[in-house]
Amino acid sequence: MKVLIVPPNSLILFDLVERFGHEPLSVMAALQEKIENREIESPPMNITVDDVKKGLKYAGIEVPSGIRGRLAVYGPLIEQAEAAVIMEDAPFMFGCVGCARTNEMMKLLIRKRKIPVIELDYPSNEDEAKAMVAKLKAFLEGLKK
Repeated sequence: MKVLIVPPNSLILFDLVERFGHEPLSVMAALQEKIENREIESPPMNITVDDVKKGLKYAGIEVPSGIRGRLAVYGPLIEQAEAAVIMEDAPFMFGCVGCARTNEMMKLLIRKRKIPVIELDYPSNEDEAKAMVAKLKAFLEGLKK
């Protein structure tokens, strides 16, 4: 089953989803395709004008182009997802306001899809980490049925 991970660049969630027998949907694979299969017009930027137009499918014209550009990458992942894992308050979800708004819109789009979703708090110690992995394992094993 295809499982979207949020934050979409989380290597830990990617590994856990894969270990429990599912296909993780992450931003790494989506961007790898863009970098390897397409000519980049203005390096180091990897978002083109066409990507920003594709972002209009997921957000209105009044939304800043940076957010629409990010959603042009994340949107197809959300559409492919059959389930999702959302990690709240992860310290690596820092960034600019555009990143924060994109993350909020991404969560909204996931919830609107009405797919199975588990929302986990980022663990702050070893016991919480073990509990988080146990919850995630139970969720992912339940998807196989």
